[in-house]
Amino acid sequence: MRITKEQANENRERVIDTASELFRAHGFDGIGVADVMKAAGFTHGGFYNHFDSKEALSAAATRRAFERMAIDRERARDLADLLTRYLSRASRKTPARSCPAAALGADAGRQPDRVKAEFAEGIEGMIATMMQRLEAEGATGEDMRRRALNIVTKMVGALMLARAVPDDDPLAHEILATGLDGCLAEAAPKPRTPARRR
Repeated sequence: MRITKEQANENRERVIDTASELFRAHGFDGIGVADVMKAAGFTHGGFYNHFDSKEALSAAATRRAFERMAIDRERARDLADLLTRYLSRASRKTPARSCPAAALGADAGRQPDRVKAEFAEGIEGMIATMMQRLEAEGATGEDMRRRALNIVTKMVGALMLARAVPDDDPLAHEILATGLDGCLAEAAPKPRTPARRR
C-alpha cells in the first residue's frame, strides 16, 4: 500500500524524534537503527526510505535535539531561570529529553564530521542565546561572547559530570549546585572599570 508524500514526511519526522531521544539516552553507538525504527513503530526495512545511513540519521537527530532545546531556552523567564532549570536534578535524571551537548558531547567527538557539524551549529546556538540573555540583563562589552561561552562550557560540563556519578552520591548534587553558582557568577553584571585620569 503506497503512502502519501505527507505521510512519508510525518513518518520521517517521527523517526528523527525517536532517534533524538534514544541517542541522548543511550549514545550514538548504544542504539541501533533497528531499535530506533521499532521504537518509532516501523520495520527496520523502511529505514532506507528515509535515510542513506545511520550517520545521516544521527546528524538529523542531533539537529532536532538542539532545536528542541532552543525552544526550551526561549521559555525561560530570564537567565537565572534558564540556568537553574538546566542544572537541576530533573534535568540530570532525564538525558533523553535534555541537552544533547551534555548527553552526547563525549560521543560526538567520535562521530563523523557530518554529525560534528550539527553539534557545532547547536553549540553556536547556545552561545547566541547566552549572549542575548546577558545583553537583556544589561551586560555590554567586547568580551560578551567569551562570557557566554564560559557559561555554556560550565553548564554542560557540570551536567555531564553530575550524571557520571551514582544517583545517591551527594557529589552529583554538589556538582550541579557548584556549576550553577559558577554560571550565575559569570552572568552577573560586571562592575565598570573607572577611566584613568590623565
